[in-house]
Amino acid sequence: MGVLSSLTNRIFLASAALTMVCMGIAIYLVNVRVTASAEEELRHGLVQTGATVDQQRATLSDVFTVQARLVADLPKLKAAVDTGDVPTVTPVAEEYQRQLGSDLFLVTDRAGRVLASIPGAPPAVPPAALPTIREAQAGREGTAFWVAPEGILQVVSVPIAVGTPPQDVLGTLSVGFLLGNALAARLKALTGSEIVFAAGGQVLAATLPDPSRAAVVPLIGTAGVSRVSVGGSEYVALTQPLAPPRSASLLGGTRGAPVPDQVQRAGETAPVAIILRSRTERLRFLRPIQGALGLTGLLAVLLATGISYAVARTITRPLGAITATMREMAATGDLARKIDWRARRWEDEDARLLAGTFNTLTDSIARFQREAADRERLSALGRLSTIIAHEVRNPLMIIKAALRPLEREPVSADDLRAAVADIHDEVTRLNRLVNEVLDFARPLRFELGEVDVNRLCEEAAAAATAGQAGPPVHLELDGSLPLAVTDGERLRTVLVNVLLNALHAVQARVAGATPPPERDVELETTPLPGGRFVITVRDRGVGVSPEELARVFEPFFTTKRTGTGLGLAISRNIVEGLGGAISVASRAGAGTTVRIELPPRAPDNHAGSV
Repeated sequence: MGVLSSLTNRIFLASAALTMVCMGIAIYLVNVRVTASAEEELRHGLVQTGATVDQQRATLSDVFTVQARLVADLPKLKAAVDTGDVPTVTPVAEEYQRQLGSDLFLVTDRAGRVLASIPGAPPAVPPAALPTIREAQAGREGTAFWVAPEGILQVVSVPIAVGTPPQDVLGTLSVGFLLGNALAARLKALTGSEIVFAAGGQVLAATLPDPSRAAVVPLIGTAGVSRVSVGGSEYVALTQPLAPPRSASLLGGTRGAPVPDQVQRAGETAPVAIILRSRTERLRFLRPIQGALGLTGLLAVLLATGISYAVARTITRPLGAITATMREMAATGDLARKIDWRARRWEDEDARLLAGTFNTLTDSIARFQREAADRERLSALGRLSTIIAHEVRNPLMIIKAALRPLEREPVSADDLRAAVADIHDEVTRLNRLVNEVLDFARPLRFELGEVDVNRLCEEAAAAATAGQAGPPVHLELDGSLPLAVTDGERLRTVLVNVLLNALHAVQARVAGATPPPERDVELETTPLPGGRFVITVRDRGVGVSPEELARVFEPFFTTKRTGTGLGLAISRNIVEGLGGAISVASRAGAGTTVRIELPPRAPDNHAGSV
């Protein structure tokens, strides 16, 4: 007899093999997913850091541009520049440079002659030849990147002019800030990334150690994300231009003066920021995870092998019978179906007990279903008959009493009119009862269309207060509320019902001699994100106790002597049928708030009936 001839052995071997394959696939997928997630996080971090670097640079540029405009407009500087005297302009320029804290403060006269250059020597190229300064001499602002020994200067040049347009340009003011080691260090502390500023084919400032800077030089002329080895570690790098390529070529500079960027030379590259993150360091955490996954997989395979062998030995025909019966129960919904069970020798005792318990359970479920159905039917019948009997008896008694004067001869016209009025009122009351019971019992059909919710609220308030001497309804309607696609007539019915409850609650409080507040009943509309909106009805009436509040939506529950207890139940059916929700918050003696939240469009699957 072979090893695979036993059902137990086949199940055991199949379970063990399946477990090993699944664990291997799971470990592989987890490893791939974690590695891919780490790589994606690195790239996302590079992009975010690039955005931060560009934002910081743009912010500094905006600040210094505004400051340059303000300083260029100061009378003191204009007067000094108008003298054309270097000793006169220099102390004024030094004072303003200290106030601005700029890394460059360059003043020229109208001919482009340098009147003050702080700090250090003026640019290697004559200022009059620089497009930015020529722009400023023409009365327009200009920006540029200049190569400096410690980094890249971003410079803004503005005119120093007097009079009204067309102004008389006295000279120019150039203010710049340095993209250097200090700024790179601040950005590294902020983002956790290595920052490099480069131009003209050389690294000018970086957070990397000096011996490692040569490794990133090949990245200066590239674009986008790439990999590079720096100091024995692998980095992911993002090369990001600091200016548009047509206006950002740089000249190589000397150790003395900055060199402006507007003079093109073959082979020169635009200024760039290179952001680096260590891939080696980021992926180092995967090693313990991979080891833990391998150990967990091995333990799981061993444990699953042992469990599968133990379980396989207990698999017998009763389990198959139970499974088939449960499948039939799920397909048919018949929870009372039993297992066709015949005990056999050597069958597993636990399986026999399980089958017997299952049959006992189905017997209990069938008995419970019968009893629950009987109880629910009797309970519903009792509640309905009690309410209808009570509500019908009172009008009948009134009608009977109204008919008594008609039995006497002769019948006066006043008695006849009083009897007809009483009979009419009670017939109306009986008709309302029948309509509410039918509305609650039968499916609701909706007719959807565009509805002005604010106007609907106004109509509901007018209908609720028509012919009543009670308090008015104060409206707080949001004019920005858009049109909603809903059943306006059904929604109006809900609002009238809720408003009538609020008015009755206020009248009951006033009848108790409590001083009325200024706004007894309020109706408010409020828009919500996504086009949803809320209709709130707030009253300062007698309120509802916590015990009664929990039952306000129950059919036939009411606190009013003449109520049927179906109003709020029907209202909830309508609101939920329109895809919304209704809730009630109340406190005895303090008032009640009803909140109705609805979507901008009723669900299509409720367009017919619910």
